Amino acid sequence: MTAHSAIGAPPLVAHGGRLDAARRLYPNAPQPWIDLSTGVNPRVYPLPPLADEAFTRLPDDDAFAALDSAARKAYGAPAGADVVPGGGAQAFIQMLPRVFPARRVAILDFTYAEHAACWAAMGAQVDTVETLDALAGADVGVIVAPNNPDGRVVEPQDILSVAAQLSQRGLLIVDESFMDFTPERSVARFAHNEGLVVLRSFGKAYGLPGLRLGFALCSRARGAKLRAALGPWAVSGPALAIGARALSDDVWRANAARASAGDAARLDALLTQAGFHIVGGTTLFRLAAHPQAARCFTHFAARGILTRAFAAKSDWLRFGSPPDESAWARLAAALESVDGG
Repeated sequence: MTAHSAIGAPPLVAHGGRLDAARRLYPNAPQPWIDLSTGVNPRVYPLPPLADEAFTRLPDDDAFAALDSAARKAYGAPAGADVVPGGGAQAFIQMLPRVFPARRVAILDFTYAEHAACWAAMGAQVDTVETLDALAGADVGVIVAPNNPDGRVVEPQDILSVAAQLSQRGLLIVDESFMDFTPERSVARFAHNEGLVVLRSFGKAYGLPGLRLGFALCSRARGAKLRAALGPWAVSGPALAIGARALSDDVWRANAARASAGDAARLDALLTQAGFHIVGGTTLFRLAAHPQAARCFTHFAARGILTRAFAAKSDWLRFGSPPDESAWARLAAALESVDGG
């Protein structure tokens, strides 16, 4: 990786969260770094004490059953659906093209690039489309809802309409990685539908992405194929225990949703005051436009603040919420000096 040039897109655009690379590129930035490049909740779910057996023994059926029960309730999965746990939503994004191969895939764009990359790597023709109607002509359709990075919302009834059209020959994948705080818009309650696979991420809403836990909600027949591909013990003992506990904690989730909404409003106000235009986002991240976004990226990075840039959208930056008042103050100071470089 090369150092940043003043001309062109900033580095670190493939994914957020690459603090190791940021430190190498900006060695003189003040410490500690503030990572606003991911859509991860800065309010971390309090980790419960874990029995030694979570680490010293292979996970047993009871541990998987406890996680299944908690996930079903938290996501509103119907009794006829399978809730398949795995190593994060990303694990399923990479697995689905191998388990359910397709010749033509249509993705509602602009969105998380790993969907297109994983299907293309398996030889599929991948088309990015702008309308829901265009999804219906493919073997597999992909919708990210709420969308990453602009927070685009697709109404559940519209998603189900596309799923019905695809069910005769393929499936519709709905990536709901950022749905936890807006459950009323989820289609997880329809996951028994043979034409639908719903992906959920655990780590984003609970602030624990390093735990590597996610789910695919789908029909029993599709779930059996996914489980066979995953093999036994697809989730670690600590992830099973923490996931079951956190997903059962309705009070924490409700409080986190309220706090996240407050953070989003506060972030919008700061960005707007600094000359950014709010494009959209979710309560876990905000997408903003600025004519000098690449320069702004470097401006923030030089001050130890990592944002998320997009090679294909040179005027966009995505901001997660700061984790504490000290981080909010540093971001506010950096924003005040944006025009001055």
